[in-house]
Amino acid sequence: MKKVLIAIIFLIVSCSVFAQKQKINYLTTFDDKLFHFGFTIGMNTLDFNVVNFNPIGENPDFQPYPLDGIIWDTDIRSDVATLIPGFTVGIITSMRLSKDFNLRFLPGLSFGERQLTFNKPVKDINVYEEDLSFYTIRSTFLDFPLLLKYKARRINNDRPYVIFGGAYRHDISRTAQEDLIKLKNGGLYAEVGGGWDHYFAFFRFSVEAKFSFGLNDQLGDLPAPTQRLYYAQSIKNLRSKIFTLSFHFE
Repeated sequence: MKKVLIAIIFLIVSCSVFAQKQKINYLTTFDDKLFHFGFTIGMNTLDFNVVNFNPIGENPDFQPYPLDGIIWDTDIRSDVATLIPGFTVGIITSMRLSKDFNLRFLPGLSFGERQLTFNKPVKDINVYEEDLSFYTIRSTFLDFPLLLKYKARRINNDRPYVIFGGAYRHDISRTAQEDLIKLKNGGLYAEVGGGWDHYFAFFRFSVEAKFSFGLNDQLGDLPAPTQRLYYAQSIKNLRSKIFTLSFHFE
């Protein structure tokens, strides 16, 4: 009984000491500064919202390709079946607007790829494999997001927040090959997300999840006639969707 009582007392004292340590607030004037700077690393997944002509003859510019049996009533569908992880890195500039709002500019680089899966075999002059069902589009984006950050009340060393705003992205990945599906270089995005700030003794660490929705059609010009044109002609609209999980250090 005596040993049990000693153990209970020790447990209570330990919990009390731990609770006192948890109440130590770090960087209490951090959010009062006008500007903050830092860097961010993260992971992303790139996606498309694909709208197809069904059948392909609904495209007024479509020209038949009898060699492969592609005529007006052919149904060619494409979509992104698998999401492939990518990588994001950038720098942070944050300006205090008020007690609860910050304006944040996070220029950076994003690397990723998307696989457009077709219901017809993919014949690409740049790929020697046969019977492929997908076409890979690789992108390297210059990111220019401008976001408003709304912060909730700070709870000890933690503070949840939400973000919303817009971004411009410019794709700098170009090859000397004639791409089967061409994309436009730039695009505008609406962005929304949320995260959690944690204050350490010497820096603030944040975990943030963000969704980006493309506002304009990303489908570019048709490839040269050396490629089969009906893959691009079967697509009516192609809008980007991006999910990013970021880790901020400020």
